Amino acid sequence: MTLAAHTVSATPLAADLRDSIYVGGRWVIGAGDAIESIDPATGTVFATLHGATVADVDTAVRHGLAIAHRSGWASMLPHERAAILHRIGNAIELNSDRISALQTLDTGKTLSETRALAISAANTFRYMAASLETMDGSLTTPRGPWLTMSTHNPMGVIGAITPWNSPIASDAQKIAPALAAGNAVVAKPPVWAPWVTLLLARLCDDAGLPAGLLSVLPGPGRTVGEALVRHPDVAKVTFTGGTATGRHLAHVAADKLMPITLELGGKSPTIVFDDADVEHALQGVLYGIFSSSGQSCIAGSRIFVQRSLFERFVEQLTDRARELHVGPGTDPRTHVAPMITLAHRNSVAHMVDAAVAAGARVLCGGSVPTDAYLANGAYYPPTILTDVVNSDAICQEEIFGPVAVVLPFDDELDLLEQANDSVYGLACGIWTQDYRRALRIANAIHAGTVWVNTYKQFSISTPFTGLGDSGLGTEKGRDAVRQYSNQKSIYLDVSDSPLPWGRN
Repeated sequence: MTLAAHTVSATPLAADLRDSIYVGGRWVIGAGDAIESIDPATGTVFATLHGATVADVDTAVRHGLAIAHRSGWASMLPHERAAILHRIGNAIELNSDRISALQTLDTGKTLSETRALAISAANTFRYMAASLETMDGSLTTPRGPWLTMSTHNPMGVIGAITPWNSPIASDAQKIAPALAAGNAVVAKPPVWAPWVTLLLARLCDDAGLPAGLLSVLPGPGRTVGEALVRHPDVAKVTFTGGTATGRHLAHVAADKLMPITLELGGKSPTIVFDDADVEHALQGVLYGIFSSSGQSCIAGSRIFVQRSLFERFVEQLTDRARELHVGPGTDPRTHVAPMITLAHRNSVAHMVDAAVAAGARVLCGGSVPTDAYLANGAYYPPTILTDVVNSDAICQEEIFGPVAVVLPFDDELDLLEQANDSVYGLACGIWTQDYRRALRIANAIHAGTVWVNTYKQFSISTPFTGLGDSGLGTEKGRDAVRQYSNQKSIYLDVSDSPLPWGRN
C-alpha cells in the first residue's frame, strides 16, 4: 500500500453548491434539516444544503402529475420526447468534467471513475431515447371479428431513490427510462451525496425538459423517502440501496399494490479455476473488489480459487494488493480512494476486527491507516483475509468496503455448494480458459449477472437484475422503458353485426 498527500485547492464548483432543492419546477431553499456535505478525503465540510420535507414530496408529486399532462409530455410523440432525452445526454457529456469534479468532492471517488460514470449517464439518456424511437406497439393475432392491439401508456409519477456510490449513473438508469415512458419523476438522492443529482436537474432544464417534470428532494430516507413511497399518487418506485431498507419498501409497495424495482446488496463470488490465465485473473479480481474502494453492490468480495492454484495465486494477489495506491480521488495515482464517511469506514474496520477475533488471518491491510497524510480522511486499505470458511459472518454479510475473503475449492460440485450458499444473488466472475465449463458454471450459479474472464463491465443495452436478497425487477436493456409503462389491450370491432346475446 502506498500513501499520498492531499492538498485542498480552491474549487470552481461554488456555482453548483447553492443551498436550494428543486421542487415542482422551482428552486427553493428546503425547509428540512441542514445537510452538511463532507469531503471524505479530508473530513472537512465543503457545503451545507437544507433538505426537503414531507410537504415538499406532496408538492413535487402533485406538480409532476399535473405538468406531465399540461405540458403535453405524457401524450407527446415518442420521437419528440426522444429529442429532449438526446439533448440531456449531450448536456451531460459536455459537462462531464464539471460533474466528475463535483462527484469526486462529494463521494471521494477517483476522477477517472467519476468521469466514466458521467459518460455512462450521458449514454444512458441517449440509449433510452433511441429505444423509445424504435419501440413499436403490437397488433396481436385476431381470434375473432376484432382488430386487437397492445399499447403502453405512462404510469404517472415515478419515485426514484438513488444510491451514493454511483449517483449520476444510477440517476440516469432510473430517470431516463421513466421520462422516456412519458412519466414525471421525483428523485430522492442520498443525504451523503446529493449534489450531482441537483446538477442533473439543472442540465435537464437547460436541455428543454418541461420544468417540474423532474423534482430532486434530498433528505433522510426515514422521512422524505418514506413519504415518497407511501404517496398515493406515486405509481411506481425504483430503489437502489441496502437489503433491509429494500425489504421494508417492498412491504409498503405491497400494501399499495404498487410495482417496485429493488436493486439491493450482494456478496458476489469470483471464481478462479486452475487453467485460468493467471495474469488476467489477478488484474480482474483486484479490480472486481478494490475498485470503487469496494463500495459496490457487485464487488467480487468472495474469491474462490481452485486448490491446486490457491497458494500461488493468493500470494501474488496479496503482493499486488499491497502495491495499490491509497489516496484522495483527485490524485491520478490513486487506486483506492476514501470511503463515503468516517462512520462507514469505521463499520468496515469493525467487521474486519470481528472476523480476526473469530479466527481469520489478515494477509494485507486490516487496519485503519495511521499515516499523517490520510489521518483526517475516511480511508481503509485493500484487505485480504484467509483461514475462513464460507459460513463465517465475514463471508456471508455484505461489507461494502475494500475487503475480500479467499477460499479454496476442489471441484465444480464443491465450488457450487459454496458459491451458491448465500442469501444474495447479484453477480459472479468466472476465470477459466474452458468455455464449456464457463457456461456450465454460469448457468448453475445463483446470480443475475455473470462475467467470464472479465468483471464489472456494463452495457446499458444488457438487462441487470438480482436474485434472492439482491432485489426484484430489472433495470437497463431495450425494454427498460416498458418497466415504467402500463400495458393496455384495445379491441376494435370490425364486424357489421351486434353481439349475439339476449336475442332468440
